[in-house]
Amino acid sequence: MSGIESLISNLTTQITETAWSIFILSWAVGWALRGSPIPIFRIKRGGQDIIEDAIIAAFWLAIGSTVFTLISYLAGQV
Repeated sequence: MSGIESLISNLTTQITETAWSIFILSWAVGWALRGSPIPIFRIKRGGQDIIEDAIIAAFWLAIGSTVFTLISYLAGQV
């Protein structure tokens, strides 16, 4: 691999790992808030909103990971 190919590959891997880590963290926080024994509905609804946002983020992360993988593959072929 040349310099630019390895740079793109490493950058893609780091960005993807960071994004999935943030997704898992927000998913856990959302479930912790939603399932908490606190009798305040706003907090539980906030947890539900975080979970819904995390699901949408997971979809876009999957799409973005596919695009990054395609770019890395194409950079390696040229």
